[in-house]
Amino acid sequence: MPPPSDIVKVAIEWPGAFPKLMEIDQKKPLSAIIKEVCEGWSLGNHENFALQNADSTNFYITEKNRNDIKNGSILRLTTSPSQMAGQLHERIQSSSMDAKLEALKDLANSSRDVTFAQEFINLDGISLLTQMVESGTERYQKLQKIMKPCFGDLLSFTLTAFVELMDHGIVSWDTFSVAFIKKIAGYVNKSAMDMAVLQRSLAILESMVLNSQDLYQKVAQEITIGQLIPHLQGTDQDIQTYTIAVINALFLKAPEDKRQEMAHILAQKQLRSIILSNVIRSPKPINDEMAHQLYVLQVLTFNLLEDRMMTKMDPQDQAQRDIIFELRRIAFDVECEPNNSGSIEKRKSMYTRDYKKLGFINHVNPAMDFTQIPPGMLALDNMLYFARHHQDAYIRIVLENSSREDKHECPFGRSSIELTKMLCEILKVGELPSENCHDFHPMFFTHDRSFEEFFCICIQLLNKTWKEMRATSEDFNKVMQVVREQIMRALTQKPNSLDQLKSRLQNLSYTEILKIRQSERMNQEDFQSRPILELREKIQPEIMELIKQQRLNRLCDGTCFRKISSRRRQDKFWYCRLSPNHKVLHYGDLEESPQGEVPHDSLQEKLPVADIKAVVTGKDCPHMKEKGSLKQNKGWVRRLSVCMYLSSPVSPQYCVWTDGLNALLGKEMTSDFTKSDMDTLLSMEMKLRLLDLENIQIPEAPPPIPKEPSNYDFVYDCN
Repeated sequence: MPPPSDIVKVAIEWPGAFPKLMEIDQKKPLSAIIKEVCEGWSLGNHENFALQNADSTNFYITEKNRNDIKNGSILRLTTSPSQMAGQLHERIQSSSMDAKLEALKDLANSSRDVTFAQEFINLDGISLLTQMVESGTERYQKLQKIMKPCFGDLLSFTLTAFVELMDHGIVSWDTFSVAFIKKIAGYVNKSAMDMAVLQRSLAILESMVLNSQDLYQKVAQEITIGQLIPHLQGTDQDIQTYTIAVINALFLKAPEDKRQEMAHILAQKQLRSIILSNVIRSPKPINDEMAHQLYVLQVLTFNLLEDRMMTKMDPQDQAQRDIIFELRRIAFDVECEPNNSGSIEKRKSMYTRDYKKLGFINHVNPAMDFTQIPPGMLALDNMLYFARHHQDAYIRIVLENSSREDKHECPFGRSSIELTKMLCEILKVGELPSENCHDFHPMFFTHDRSFEEFFCICIQLLNKTWKEMRATSEDFNKVMQVVREQIMRALTQKPNSLDQLKSRLQNLSYTEILKIRQSERMNQEDFQSRPILELREKIQPEIMELIKQQRLNRLCDGTCFRKISSRRRQDKFWYCRLSPNHKVLHYGDLEESPQGEVPHDSLQEKLPVADIKAVVTGKDCPHMKEKGSLKQNKGWVRRLSVCMYLSSPVSPQYCVWTDGLNALLGKEMTSDFTKSDMDTLLSMEMKLRLLDLENIQIPEAPPPIPKEPSNYDFVYDCN
């Protein structure tokens, strides 16, 4: 009988004593259990004791988490959280450096437990630690030259304990003084600082910025991007990770009007190239936390585009209209005409013609194309960047399309607007970064204008795909869907550079996309939607019946077996076949292997199918164990048993007869051949029923059977 679910068997340790095995009743109060344990070791004042996990966590057992105790757990009897907090609160104020250091080390370890943290915070422990950071270590700094390692450890454990206590969210970050912030910022700004102290200081600054807008202002005044950059140029990936985390936090909390200014400073300090050379291309593999911080920085950088993405073009703004004139001038190399050359109507007609060649929707006033948000003015920015920095490709695309028929023209203007909108959706421009995402792309750190360069690559891809699809204006949305798929598939491969992205996209032609779609459509994973599963369930019985009929037909055709003598000689044969009405098995001996089917009347022995009770396979077949003579009406059974035993369990002969006999008895066919046939036939039937037969003429009569080949030398018998 299993033990009650409320009883948990554990081992409990106590220093200097053998572990005690006991059963804990989860219905009893925890204080009663602790009292029982203390009495077992003759310990008084049980209220000063507690149980904790005897693993690396050392977390206390409380009424809230006691149900997490599993059978076989090892617990430890130890000082209660309140007693421990009081002792450590007193010890960290010791005048002895060694005693203080050991106390802070124990405090940093214990503070991970929320139960202990609550008790220590109740003793105003956070204020004590901040006072130690602000002024308590001042008297030791004079001795820092001769006691540098000890001083570094002292401060490191102090900051570690502070971070662990604050991570529980019990105390608000808004309570800290400017003096404390200055002290922490000072540790970050120092060129030669203990790595552990630097790491904790960066973590504290990040938390301050993220958890308090008021503290963000104070931290931003104490620390600059220029002071953080040197920490990225080292080799410690943890320091690099925390440094990027602080930059991200300052970026995220900065007012909107300050973000562009901050981005300009980051560009001046060459943050991108420093991260590329010292982090992304570092020989050390990038861990998950670093990948997350790079992803956050990538998202925040692209979010700088949101303002342009959500800005409509003002058709009356001459500076904005001049950008469109610039696009026309670069494409067609139009010289500035004198103001009096030609009539106004002639110039308007010429402009309309050129704007149509450029692929704008509104030929008369293309500024109206950029009033849709998103992508707003960002699309026009991308087009101008492409025209100026990739002028040859820009001119080639415009002139190439302007020479085509109207319906086959790939409209550059409309395509650029829709492509910009698509890229913003793919890169989630304007959305806040996810807390658990690590999806950063190394190629975006290889260029200062990575989004614009990304657009330039993709607009050329779009034009190429348009030609491969032989698209017309009605196919615009279909082309955009294919281009989106090409881009998404290339991005999943995480190209390391923009050139590598070009190479991946070259391999993802429209033909290749069709092959991939076809392959995925035929993949079993694509047959999991509810309508497909319902169709599969409907078809499966039909396929099973087809396999059953095939097995029974094979039994009706009959099979020749080798006759096994008592000395296991195989010099004669016997034959067995099922009657056409599936009621009788006919069998008999043969002197030699038959060349064709053996007629029923030549097989003297019969066995009614109704007399068969079961089909037993494998070594457990009782007829394989029988010795001596058998009754004549069991002879065929023994023969078949021996033959099936000697046959391979995956051979066609074995599978056909075991399946056929099971089918005769109305039982399930379980051979490997049945499973294989089911998968093959079901997959084929599903594909046929899901086949797109639109505009395909199905003939009334079947196609003629081709003539037999002159020889069969090409046939290879793998057996």
